[in-house]
Amino acid sequence: MTWFKSIGTTEWVFIGIFIIAYSAYIIRMFMVARRLQTSFRPLVFKILLRSMAMALLIIALLGPSFGETTKEVKSEGKDIYIAVDLSQSMNAFDIQPTRLEKIKFELKNIVDAFSSDRIGLIIFSSEAFVQCPLTYDQSALSLFISTLNTSLVPNAGTDFGAPLRMALDKLEDSKSPITQQKAKIVLLISDGEDFGDETDEAAKEIVKSGIQLFALGVGTETGSKIRQANGFKRDRNGQEVVTKLNSKSLRKLAVDTGGKYFEINENQNDVARLIRAINEVEGELRDARMIDASANKFYYFVLGALVLLALDALIRRKTLRI
Repeated sequence: MTWFKSIGTTEWVFIGIFIIAYSAYIIRMFMVARRLQTSFRPLVFKILLRSMAMALLIIALLGPSFGETTKEVKSEGKDIYIAVDLSQSMNAFDIQPTRLEKIKFELKNIVDAFSSDRIGLIIFSSEAFVQCPLTYDQSALSLFISTLNTSLVPNAGTDFGAPLRMALDKLEDSKSPITQQKAKIVLLISDGEDFGDETDEAAKEIVKSGIQLFALGVGTETGSKIRQANGFKRDRNGQEVVTKLNSKSLRKLAVDTGGKYFEINENQNDVARLIRAINEVEGELRDARMIDASANKFYYFVLGALVLLALDALIRRKTLRI
């Protein structure tokens, strides 16, 4: 026989309360019987019943397991590539503390939500780079996320086509253990300012591949200036640049690929909805095996205790005769 848990503080508390309370009861009944010069023996049987019932409940609480049974264990998972926009506009502070810092915080929540899935990280602006290949190592992935900044990529505008093509190529790699396209996901995170010419073509390729695409926009329609070391970013005419969330491009991309669009702005945060949407995507069965397991039979002991308590209630013993 094996046990789900050992006797701990909870069990000792129950045992202690029972012993103290019932000892006081026995002493009291013994003193009453002695003063009234009646026999104490009729109560002995009921004391034994109650003691056995308490012992059975304690055993049930410990989770006794015996006998053998088999259980099927399935391992399912998805491959997820997260593409993060690192253009200068992500330094805007219309989302506090900045758009990028907010995304870095939320990415850690997203990674924690998919511990059984492989996740990769792509960074992009005008060009795209694989920051972290698909991995189960959440610690390494969190480290890469914490180091994200806009100086990691060239900043000559934003092009959605580059990260989408790169994610598509990596997910279609023949070495991937995931074969079902529906279990492969691309999450594109940006403020929506797309200046590329290949986005529509990349979207069509994603549709053909059957890979799921989700878009997460970050920013506000009011927008804000872009803070730099020497003040705020200016255009060629010397005017301070104001960057605004362009949700239209991201919404269009989501619609064109049959995906979904989510947003983080001053009034809403759709990350929880995004996590639920990704969870709804069916993962691929990676492994299924039968394992031997002992079955927890606590209910037998609970049933025995109930029978004893019922018997105790039915049996009446009189200590006084008038």
